[in-house]
Amino acid sequence: MKTNRFDALPLAAPLQQVLKELGYEEPSPIQAQAIPILLQGKDLLGCAQTGTGKTASFALPILQQLHERRKTVRPKACRALVLAPTRELAGQVGKSFATYGKLVKFRQTLIYGGVGSVPQINAMRNGVDVLVATPGRLLDLIDQRHVDLSQVEFFVLDEVDRMLDMGFLRDVKRIISLLPSRRQSLFFSATLAPNIVELAQTILKDPARVSITPETTTAEKIEQRICFLNREYKRPLLEQLLREQFEAKEQKLTIVFSRTKHGANKLAKSLNAAGYPSEAIHGDKSQSQREKALERFKKGLTPILVATDVAARGVDVKEVGLVVNFDLPNEPESYVHRIGRTARAGAEGRAVSFCSEEELEFLREIEKTIRMAIPKWEDHDWHNVSLAERHARGKSANGAKPSAAKQSAGGGRSGRGRRRGRR
Repeated sequence: MKTNRFDALPLAAPLQQVLKELGYEEPSPIQAQAIPILLQGKDLLGCAQTGTGKTASFALPILQQLHERRKTVRPKACRALVLAPTRELAGQVGKSFATYGKLVKFRQTLIYGGVGSVPQINAMRNGVDVLVATPGRLLDLIDQRHVDLSQVEFFVLDEVDRMLDMGFLRDVKRIISLLPSRRQSLFFSATLAPNIVELAQTILKDPARVSITPETTTAEKIEQRICFLNREYKRPLLEQLLREQFEAKEQKLTIVFSRTKHGANKLAKSLNAAGYPSEAIHGDKSQSQREKALERFKKGLTPILVATDVAARGVDVKEVGLVVNFDLPNEPESYVHRIGRTARAGAEGRAVSFCSEEELEFLREIEKTIRMAIPKWEDHDWHNVSLAERHARGKSANGAKPSAAKQSAGGGRSGRGRRRGRR
């Protein structure tokens, strides 16, 4: 069962009123499929990425049931537990509950690392209806006997693939062992690899399955370019792009993506030294550091943000005019998510990606996923003709060999790069 209108869903009047105020009329595909299932009390296995509207798909049914079946929560306990892999995602989930449930009487708190634990301990003292937490800090407070999971009725495991990538499997299993057997469980992951399905089978009881096809197309208003170059020339080319961005009449913000936390720190430091105000955000930064960095970025005080994938999830800033993939992602869907940070709210934007020799396979997978060949940008000082030709000789985005004309594009020169005049 699914519906194409929110007002057709059997949600309580306070929730319907908020949805109306927010201008929500048609649910997203995962909301249309998941909400009716969850309102029936069934377990759910959902395959969906960030950005598909899945938070509302579980927050609304939980709020509905909290509203209908009010109970006194014991000290240190909670009725609904949502596990998220990062502080940013926990914060987003908490914000969604607060937004959708503003007319519903319920208490919630967030528990995550990187900040002091005393306010979190105090918040749990009298118990809460909704607890959103990251695994590590939650286990710390459980071990200190500040949190009791014996009253959990609704359990949500969100972004499971990211959670396992970050090494939380053991923590997650231990948390699950502390939950009551009678509960409604919801399991969301962007992929359903064998280890993820195996974990789901230990958590869920006869679950309904909802699968939303990952977004594999890129926004039409994003001007995409790929640059073939040696790794040591990435930083000079980045500085050229930033200089052009700074000299443009309409100055906009820039996000630069690095694959690692160490790389993000190193790159931000070098850009600052070169006169380009930058700040890095990643999983090793404290919550307050990340929030301050994002606030400065939004205000344009620090116009360049160097980020890793996990830290940049949920960054929604309208004035981002340029996204640079300093390192290509090894997950094709991450490319779509990254460049989607620009050209938001109908604006136009640019996405420039750097590809060195060790990243050729990543590029092939990205182009296969987005079903298009990313246009090359050759008009810079560090273009590697040989690397571009090697890519052209490989399979094209649709799996066919490229034409002879494409294979010969750029001439036959090779080597470390070529010197060309700047645009």
